[in-house]
Amino acid sequence: MEIERKYLIPVLPPDYTDYPHKEMEQGYLSTAPVVRIRRADDDYILTYKGGGLMVREEYNLPLTRQAYEHLRPKTDGILIHKIRYNIPYQDKYTIELDIFLDELAPLVLAEVEFPTKEEADRFVPPDWFGEDVTFSKEYHNSVLSQRK
Repeated sequence: MEIERKYLIPVLPPDYTDYPHKEMEQGYLSTAPVVRIRRADDDYILTYKGGGLMVREEYNLPLTRQAYEHLRPKTDGILIHKIRYNIPYQDKYTIELDIFLDELAPLVLAEVEFPTKEEADRFVPPDWFGEDVTFSKEYHNSVLSQRK
């Protein structure tokens, strides 16, 4: 189960480049249900996501590079390209700061995952977060991939 909140980021925090990051590429084989392939540096993953906005099922399976390369041309829409920074917050959370490149630039989003829905509901974001778009399907990566 994935429980996360998502926010627009209007201005990047000054120290974000001090944190670990990965270059990511992801495409969607299906958007209903969501079936995604992702390359994060040299890791390759196939993901299934169930319906929902803040809480939904998620299953990840490892892929080989060859399997990823085979599936890549079969994706629908644009291939999402982004840099993800992992920023610790309040000693128990990790902010996943996604800076989108290419067709989706200059979009910047942040996601925070939680162990329970109750904890997600109580979350107070840092001051540099913008609008909470958790309940807007418009900012799901699967929907963003369909922009032309």
